[in-house]
Amino acid sequence: MTDELIVSESAQGVASTVERLAAALRTRGVTLFATIDHAAGARAAGLQLDDEVLLVFGDPAVGTALMVADPRAGMDLPLRMLFWSRDGVTRVGYPDPHTLADRYRLGGELATLEKLRGLLEQLTTEVGARPR
Repeated sequence: MTDELIVSESAQGVASTVERLAAALRTRGVTLFATIDHAAGARAAGLQLDDEVLLVFGDPAVGTALMVADPRAGMDLPLRMLFWSRDGVTRVGYPDPHTLADRYRLGGELATLEKLRGLLEQLTTEVGARPR
C-alpha cells in the first residue's frame, strides 16, 4: 500500500474550504483538535508560503480501538486533512487510513479503517472538492 496522499481540488479558496470542513465536522459531532496555519507561521517567521492549513480531527470512540490494537497507531491519529494553494488551485489531501494496517498491527481493524476512509471521502465531497 502506498503512503501517498489522496488529493482532490476545490473550486473555493483555502480559507473557505477549511471553514466548510470545520462546519461538516461540527455537524457530525467530530472533534476538531487543532488547526495549524502553516502559512501564518511562515509569515510570523518573515517567510512566504502560499495558503496551507492542516486540520487535525477525530472521534475518540473510533480511533481508540486502533490504538488499543497497536498503541503506535497514535503516531498517525487523529485524522488529518491538509489544505493548500498552489498555482491558484486549492487542494485537499489526506493519507489513506488503510496504510495504517500495513504500518501497524491493525489487520483485525479493517472495518474501522474502512469507516475512517469513508468519512474522509464524504468530507472531501462535502467541502466541494473533486478528485483530480
